[in-house]
Amino acid sequence: AAMAGFVRELERRGGPALRLEQRAAGGVGCVVWDAALVLAKFLETGACPLARRHVLELGAGTGAVGIMAATLGANVTVTDLEELQELLMVNIENNKHLVTGAVRAKVLKWGEDVTEFQPPPDYILMADCIYYEESLEPLLKTLKDLTGPDTCVLCCYEQRTMGKNPEIERKYFELLQADFELEKIPLDKHDEEYRSEDIHIVNIHRKQT
Repeated sequence: AAMAGFVRELERRGGPALRLEQRAAGGVGCVVWDAALVLAKFLETGACPLARRHVLELGAGTGAVGIMAATLGANVTVTDLEELQELLMVNIENNKHLVTGAVRAKVLKWGEDVTEFQPPPDYILMADCIYYEESLEPLLKTLKDLTGPDTCVLCCYEQRTMGKNPEIERKYFELLQADFELEKIPLDKHDEEYRSEDIHIVNIHRKQT
């Protein structure tokens, strides 16, 4: 039986709130993290045109960011591990009346074959995907395999000062810079309410060869 969830409402500028079920048990993928809220609300500012664009979310968790993109007219695939598919599908179902594009959930394990996700999407969305040192290499491989020359990757993360976090963050951005250009989106471009000094959004592109 599924764990009873608790619902997080995410206000939208253009209509009724998204209703996102969360799970009280079962690891990190199960609550709507602050970085996901910040990224979802940034998409609503319209800084990146999403209508009819192909969007892929990595490490989607509850699907908050991808579903928000779908309410803005994007064609979205939210991806995460097998054990999060049920939660993703529940949230897609609960919000489908708000979707003006399209949204579906698929399993994607970082570092594995991404043929079924080709051609490269217009956007890749990632909220709080940098936690574990052992997932850095697979995540980078997936980003390299998925991005085309025109793919825009939006990576939103909460800067964490505890334990190994700063070291892992530093290593991630260092490894990324071998193949990608990074540009930080200034705080004043974030949603005026959903923003924080500790939460960063980075716009990432393949280096032109």
